[in-house]
Amino acid sequence: MAELRVGVIGANGRMGRAVCDAVTAADDLVLVAAVDTVGGQVCGLEITRELQTLVTAGCDVAVDFTIAEAARVTLPFLAMHGIHAVVGTTGLTDDDMTLIADAFASSTANCVVAANFAISAVLMMRFAAMAAPHFDTAEIIELHHDAKVDAPSGTALATAQVMHPRESGWSPDPTTQEHVAGARGGAGPNGVRMHSVRMRGMIAHQEVILGAEGQSLTIRQDSYDRTSFMPGVLLACRRVSEFPGLTVGLDALL
Repeated sequence: MAELRVGVIGANGRMGRAVCDAVTAADDLVLVAAVDTVGGQVCGLEITRELQTLVTAGCDVAVDFTIAEAARVTLPFLAMHGIHAVVGTTGLTDDDMTLIADAFASSTANCVVAANFAISAVLMMRFAAMAAPHFDTAEIIELHHDAKVDAPSGTALATAQVMHPRESGWSPDPTTQEHVAGARGGAGPNGVRMHSVRMRGMIAHQEVILGAEGQSLTIRQDSYDRTSFMPGVLLACRRVSEFPGLTVGLDALL
């Protein structure tokens, strides 16, 4: 089987460099292009600022770990040039997802967008979805490193989106006074309350806490290192060609 030719966008970031290392170490993938707004070198490649490098290098797939503003330009470019996309960029809006879906619907290339590429995180979301209808209350606490600029995390939002309560809904929140504004967090998708922690020394962690009379269930996922995301990223690189158009979430590929 021929090696897949991979480009990395955001190659000078922490996640980007981890992806470059993982691709370089894989037997069936070869890193052929590295793109970032900040130059330098990674895995023996010069980092360029030009998206055209991905085309010139003959990329089969490009991995995007940047910011939403950049991805709005990058992803239509990849679709136009028939390059598959694996996207871990967070902060994409519903309008962004519509734009991405439209771009790849008319392309020979496909796109996978995932809020979290850790296999344990995918399972955490699946377990939370299974548990939600059996409990009266549910809240999410997500904890990330102190350089993360968006809150709540994409993983927390994606988790809440699949946590559907029973037909009668969640039990009402009894809080009538907040002595500190925001103490009860924010109401996310499906009315699940969400709390964001930003703390030095952490990477990516999440707790889903569900409660019913006399009992509670806590589902916790921890990523202690960015290498935890790499098996999922490489899986997406290998399988994105099998899923036409836009695929949201890694679970469809497992």
